[in-house]
Order: sequence, then C-alpha cells, then structure tokens
Amino acid sequence: MNKFSLLPFLLIPVVCFSANQSVSFKNSSGNERKDEVIILTRKQLSEKITIARGLPAFKENGKYIPSQADDLNGDGAWDEVVIVADFGANETKTFAVEFVSPDSYPEFEKRTNVRLGIIQEDKSYKEVDEYQALPCNNGFKVIAQAESVSWENDKMGFRVYFDCRNVKDLFGKLQPGLIIDKVGTPELKSYHNLSDWGMDILHCGSSLGSGGLALLKGDSLYRLGSTSVYKYRKICEGPVRSMFDLIYKGWEVDNIPVEAVERISVYPGKYWFQSDVTFTGCPEGSQVVTGIVTSLLKREPFALETKGFRCIGTHDIQSLNKDELGMAVLVPEKESGKIGRTTDINFFKLGFETVKEKSFSNIISQTYYIGQKCKSGETLRHWFFAVWGLEKNQWKTEEGFKEYIQNESKKFSQPVKML
Repeated sequence: MNKFSLLPFLLIPVVCFSANQSVSFKNSSGNERKDEVIILTRKQLSEKITIARGLPAFKENGKYIPSQADDLNGDGAWDEVVIVADFGANETKTFAVEFVSPDSYPEFEKRTNVRLGIIQEDKSYKEVDEYQALPCNNGFKVIAQAESVSWENDKMGFRVYFDCRNVKDLFGKLQPGLIIDKVGTPELKSYHNLSDWGMDILHCGSSLGSGGLALLKGDSLYRLGSTSVYKYRKICEGPVRSMFDLIYKGWEVDNIPVEAVERISVYPGKYWFQSDVTFTGCPEGSQVVTGIVTSLLKREPFALETKGFRCIGTHDIQSLNKDELGMAVLVPEKESGKIGRTTDINFFKLGFETVKEKSFSNIISQTYYIGQKCKSGETLRHWFFAVWGLEKNQWKTEEGFKEYIQNESKKFSQPVKML
C-alpha cells in the first residue's frame, strides 16, 4: 500500500499555508446529486489555487467535508484528492481549501474498505497490502480470508477468489456499514446464511460471477485465471475511496502470452464498483469480456442503451436467499463490442476439472457477457452494478434497477465540474 512519509510534515502547523483559498463546483444537471464523487488531480487543483505543503482539506460553511488525498504512485506525494458532497439541482458550491499535515488530517466516517487477509499458523488472518496467490498446479489450497480479496462500501460488498478460479462474488447488505474485516472469521456467523448484516447472495459456479474477466478471441472465451502470477496490491484505503490492483502474468490465450492489470475502485453510497483494465499483448481482434452469472436466471436478461453507454443486465429471483437480485455491466458505447451468452453446459461434469475441491471448470459457462475492444496498453473502464431486493424496495423490480443505472450513467457523462 502506498503510504505517505510523515517526516517532512512533522514540524508543520496543523493548518494552513495559503489563506482564503477556495474552489467552486457546479452541478449543471436538473437532478440532485447525493454522495457526488469529485476527483481532482494535483495538477487540476494547482490551476485554481496555490498548492502548499501538506494535504488539501475542504470546508463548507466552516465544517470539513469528507475527502482524502491519495498517493497513487508511491513517491510520497499526493496525486489525487477525492471529495464527496451533496449537491442540489443546478447548484453551485464553494469550498474553502486548507493544507494540513498528514497526521492532523480531519477524520471522517469510513465508508469504503478493501482487505486481503492471509491465514496464519494460529488460523487467524493477517491483513496484507501486497501478496501473490498460490498457483493451482500443485494442488488447491485456500489461503485467504473468505477465499478472496474483498472490497466494499456502505451499500454492497464484493470479492474475487484469490486463486486460479478468479471469479467475482457478492455480499448483500441489509444496513449501511462495513463488514468484510469480519466475514470469514469466528466473529461472524457463516456468510452463507442470512444474518442481521446480510449474506453471500450469489451462486457463481463456473461462470464469470459478478464481473469476472475473460478475453474473446474468435468464437472462444478464455478466462483470466490459472496464470503463473496472480498478485494483489493495495493502492489506497480510506473514508471515501479504496483502490487496489490485481496483476496477472503468464496467461496463455490460444498460445499467445498476455498480461493484465485490473484496478478496482469503490466509493461511498454507490451500488457499483469501477474497473479499469489494461492488457498487454492482446491478440489481434480480441475483446475484453465482462460477464454476469445466469445459473439461477429464469427471466430473459436485458440490454440497455443510455446516452454514451451500453449496458447488459439481469434481474430475477436469483439470489441465494431466493429473492430479487439485479446485476449489470455498463461500458462506454465507443468501446463496446459483442454481447453474447454462453452455453449452460456443466463442463466440470464432462471432465474439465480445474479445481475438483470446488467443482470448478476453467471453461466458462452460464454467463451473459459484453465485450470491449482490446488494444494492447490501453486502459478500458467498466462499472459493475449489483442490487438486492431485500435491502430496498426499489430493487424488487427490473424497472427500479434500470432507473438507477440510467441515473448513474448520466452522472458519469455529466459530472459535477470545478469552475
């Protein structure tokens, strides 16, 4: 995890190096924006105010508003600042800016989280900021808490199996809060059973689960799994953003060596996470594919187009609690590729047994997917949405879920801007 060195700041007063500095932002849409996420690079902020030593903090009417400054490249200096604020329709807000030492930065409610816990000799789990998964070619072994790298905000929890399966999964929540530090430990009951906080709500099988990745080459799908290197690296973790990388090397796609890095970010109050994927060595004409499991689906999946984006999704009585679960993938329209659905054949039962202990096959089935055109070295972005009907009445209908996706896509295309 990239951490700030506090040494340069130890003799600096708590506040404030340039007096009476401020920045203004405008919501130019006719809709309210709750928990609006504003991300400013150091350069963008420097074009409006004088950057002083310390970290930028923001005040509205004399009170600090949630923010965090993140060092993304590990050089000891902040690169981006994230602000979360509420805006009324067509509202302009002005925030005072102060620079404070890192050890005196204001504390805010923690609304995002990321965790990889590795099992210890005493059967406890130690959180790590960087770790490499074990390969499956010498047998399958679970080393991670809840088998996964897990991340969450106050609305939903997500995880990706930290082994050669590399399938994404969901934790549904019944109340706001953070739970992944305790999931998979004796402190909480089994996450497979409904508890007061929620539960694991998704059956994944040998699908891509809730946003797993693959490459489409010709008519064949190749799962991003069983790579010689599968590494986790935490980038930042805080009240308004948590971010980490999943790094893959030694991946063979039709005998072509491919590498990949997926950077996942999560923000407060959202029913989605953001994925930025960069592939090196993309086969010509290939597509990066993101998918949704269909194993419990009884209704037809949907495709949705909103200005600037394409979306695929499902909504059905398909949670492990036998109630409503909606999932969707949103991609920029200019990058979008093939939309398709795999066979429902159980390849594990046909003898394609990648992980016998989990009845898992590396051959992808029971998946509805959307592609993005892959170019080596270019970063592709998508958003994965998930909602649970037991948590909120709006999520009990497909129409309510679609309305949320459309509203969020409008925010992506028309963000609050600094004036």
